[in-house]
Amino acid sequence: METRLADWLRDTPLGREADDILRSCVHCGFCTATCPTYQLLGDELDGPRGRIYLIKQVMEGVEPTRETQVHLDRCLSCRNCESTCPSGVQYGHLVDIGRELVESRVERPRSERLMRTALREGLTRRALFDPAMRLGQAVRPMLPAVLKAKVPERVDPGHTPTRSHARKVLMLDGCVQPAMAPSIDAATTRVLDALGIQAVVAPRSGCCGAIRQHLSDPEGARADARRNIDAWWPYIAPGAPDAATPQGPVAGAATQSGSPSGVEAIVMNASGCGAMVKDYAHLLRNDPAYASKAQRVVALTRDLSEYLATERDALTARCASDVGAAGVPQRISFHPPCTLQHGQQVRGIVEALLTACGAELLPVAESHLCCGSAGTYSVLQADLSKQLRTRKLGHLQAQSPQMIVSANIGCLTHLQAGTAVPVRHWVEWVDQVLSRGPTTHASA
Repeated sequence: METRLADWLRDTPLGREADDILRSCVHCGFCTATCPTYQLLGDELDGPRGRIYLIKQVMEGVEPTRETQVHLDRCLSCRNCESTCPSGVQYGHLVDIGRELVESRVERPRSERLMRTALREGLTRRALFDPAMRLGQAVRPMLPAVLKAKVPERVDPGHTPTRSHARKVLMLDGCVQPAMAPSIDAATTRVLDALGIQAVVAPRSGCCGAIRQHLSDPEGARADARRNIDAWWPYIAPGAPDAATPQGPVAGAATQSGSPSGVEAIVMNASGCGAMVKDYAHLLRNDPAYASKAQRVVALTRDLSEYLATERDALTARCASDVGAAGVPQRISFHPPCTLQHGQQVRGIVEALLTACGAELLPVAESHLCCGSAGTYSVLQADLSKQLRTRKLGHLQAQSPQMIVSANIGCLTHLQAGTAVPVRHWVEWVDQVLSRGPTTHASA
């Protein structure tokens, strides 16, 4: 695609990146076939190709309008179009740039500004979000339906392992998941513990930055990324020259006490956070103090399914021999979040683990399409979000599953609000299977 960027943008880092992305687009239109909002609205400007044209116009000096902003807002940032694109257009990065530029030139209605500020500041701060969620759960039966849908019932997280292991991984102390569904982190630590692996949460780690990034606050997202890198660095800093590669144990990495940490990976059990953390090297590429550190973080980051796939034999050996007879739901529908299959390009691994552990995995049509959660999208674009959820649940429930599982807290809560079928994180199901399997423990 030919471009003529405006003088004020042409020689800036943002302009050079955008120009490279725009020039890679051959406007073939393959992306429209897999864009959820284009499927619903049928408007070219509500598909990737149309939004690319809008962003290109702004970058060439055309003044954006409120209509430009609305079309960009309707994008889910699901990146399905990236999986479809034969030219490898990095649409996710381009739409973030476009939103940032439009945000600085088009003033939003006051109600929108207040809502976006509340989401950006309230969701990312545990000191604010945790007590608010606890209060919401305490009075949940009295809440109106629109609020009740955003406040999941609290599930008993169960015990947290206390054993120490030589093998260790880092886990993110995220923003909303610990309060909304503490059972996910608890189940993760138990599954890892059963395999002789200790989960470590670094003090001062927190929100991954995705919420700020997608609400047009890139500097806030970079600040979140730097904070997490600083929190993790004592555990992952390269040690001796013969330290292991990122694919194995990090020899010489030290804890804050100075002893070898043995940290093998940074494991993400929320696919949205995983997609964001894997993008830290791009996010901080122009920061001389953090660029190389961000690259190391990215090299060590694994989705939980990617990490457990390397432990598959040990995991399946501990599973119950007959899942159904053990009282564990066996007929399972899996919803792969967009941040897993399109953002991280991780496909088929969760399904293989579930099947190996005894699940009867049911076929689900249109599994590539977004469920409509998309972070804060379900709040800011509620009507479109509900339409996408209805469509998704129709496919997920078509084979009458006993349980629906996914890999991201936003998808879980969004889907659960539309169905009576239990919706859980897939690792919670694996934990349930292990708790009914053989009792032999891995050596500490």
